[in-house]
Amino acid sequence: KNTIVCDVNLVNGAPDKTSPVHVFWIRYAENGQRAELTYIQRTFAYGIQSTALPNGDGYEMHFAGSKSHSFYLVKSPASDKYNVYTTVNARKIILRSIFIKINGGSFWVPKVEYVEIKGIDASSGRETTDRLKI
Repeated sequence: KNTIVCDVNLVNGAPDKTSPVHVFWIRYAENGQRAELTYIQRTFAYGIQSTALPNGDGYEMHFAGSKSHSFYLVKSPASDKYNVYTTVNARKIILRSIFIKINGGSFWVPKVEYVEIKGIDASSGRETTDRLKI
């Protein structure tokens, strides 16, 4: 019913060093209004935790609710714009969207059925969709 958006937080053309990604809701159930995450959502679920890469060319990121999968915010050498990359099934993917299928559980421990990652295969340029069982 609603969507979480992760947007690059640019300052003078580069990601903000203290907060490179801004995460917020688009609440379609509430007339499509934009809303900030609550403290609990930001700290325990959907917030992004980022660490600058050693070479200074980007950031390694994790969702607060899952440290098991890394995402990398890096400037694309081809387009000179920032993309988020991740690895799925040993392939480097330019991330376009993530869908999380929750089926029951509780507020603090939802039962994640699967995570669907859509993007572009960085080596072939083909669109790809992969499902990860959690």
